[in-house]
Amino acid sequence: MRNHNTDSVHNHPVPELNAGNAFRTGIIINVAFIAVEIFYGFVSNSMALVSDAGHNLSDVLALTFSWIAVLLSQRRPTDKFTYGLRRSTILVALLNSVLLLGAVIFIVYENILRINKPVEIASGNIIIVASAGIVVNGFTAWLFIKGRKDLNIRSAFLHFVADTLVSLGVVVAGIIMKLTGLHWIDSFVSLAIVFVILYSSYKLLIESLNLALDAVPADINIIAVRKFLLSLPEVADVHDLHIWAMSTTENALTAHLTTTVPTDMTFMNFVTSQLKQRFGLGHTTIQIEYGQPGSDCNTNCC
Repeated sequence: MRNHNTDSVHNHPVPELNAGNAFRTGIIINVAFIAVEIFYGFVSNSMALVSDAGHNLSDVLALTFSWIAVLLSQRRPTDKFTYGLRRSTILVALLNSVLLLGAVIFIVYENILRINKPVEIASGNIIIVASAGIVVNGFTAWLFIKGRKDLNIRSAFLHFVADTLVSLGVVVAGIIMKLTGLHWIDSFVSLAIVFVILYSSYKLLIESLNLALDAVPADINIIAVRKFLLSLPEVADVHDLHIWAMSTTENALTAHLTTTVPTDMTFMNFVTSQLKQRFGLGHTTIQIEYGQPGSDCNTNCC
């Protein structure tokens, strides 16, 4: 007997805000601000502003991909794509990490060129533009504050809260340069932002690769899942237990349960409902093997 629970496919939680409008507004105002920041960064000879623009661009990409994830999660499966297109969100996350690394290489290269060619930096422009960045990033974070229960929206919210703090750091650097004339502060702040980008892109790359290789998602404890299944009085053994990501927001489980007594749909419904409530696994497939010892498993996944 098998039970296939697909609640997560048909019943998506509805955020407490109009996600489409929030994503659209956030992307438009941030793309416009990034263009301004890059222009004044080069006009002012400030790699701190250019680096901050690169950091903001990385978060706009993340915001775009989060929006794509929301849109794709609403697409119905087809005969060819039986899971729908949700898994493509993992692929675009990988692309995002590669683009981030490209931005880091460019920023570091520009800083190396400036070691032997010091330039005059317009600290006043830095203060004004970075101050505008605080407003833009703070407003974008506010757009998503009502929908933080959703993983994608919470990620967007936290990204732009961090961006607000980075812009504040650039403002402080601009004030220090204006008061002291120490223009090396600009390169120092630029490289500090690079480390922030590297940290986020490294985490994104590792998480994306893990999901692409069907690793157990980081927020799922497979040992706890196995212990729960083995704790059921009817279950003697668990094998072929697999948990993987269908997308960056949805997870799936399949398992074979060897039982000592016949079971019915009441048992199956209890198992699937508990997996959903305890572990957030809404898409589950359970195969019951009544009276068969676990040693009869013939796959290489046991």
